[in-house]
Amino acid sequence: CGQVNLEIVKRSDLHKFVVLPKRWIVERTIGWLNRCRRLAKDWECLNRSALAFLRWASVRIMVRRLCQTIK
Repeated sequence: CGQVNLEIVKRSDLHKFVVLPKRWIVERTIGWLNRCRRLAKDWECLNRSALAFLRWASVRIMVRRLCQTIK
């Protein structure tokens, strides 16, 4: 597999809302994946099956975004 770079964004100590870089991208993507009903609950018996559906949902999101940019 390829190399993964980890970037940790520290939270500020302030108690007001601040948009943190990179963090919102992850949260947005998780929100998109949660729209897939198959991933909403753990129905799969095997981890391989769950991973396959997670990959399928990710590919579906990427294809939709690519089709929108082509139009």
